[in-house]
Amino acid sequence: MTVGSQVKSCFSSVKSVEASLQLLENKTQDPLAKETFNNVQKIITEVKDDLQKQVIQLSKEEPQYK
Repeated sequence: MTVGSQVKSCFSSVKSVEASLQLLENKTQDPLAKETFNNVQKIITEVKDDLQKQVIQLSKEEPQYK
C-alpha cells in the first residue's frame, strides 16, 4: 500500500469518526456529554481538514497514485 493510499484511508476513517461523533452529540441528553462530543468533533474536524490538504498535496506529487 502506498503512502497516498494510506493517507486516503486514514482520511476516510477520520470522516467516519467525525460523523459518529455528530450522531452521538445529537442523541445524548447529557449537557456535559454534548459539550465533550462537540469539543472532540472540533479537533477531529481540524485533523480531517489537515489530512485533506495532505491528500491533495500527495495527489499533486504522486499523480500515478491517484
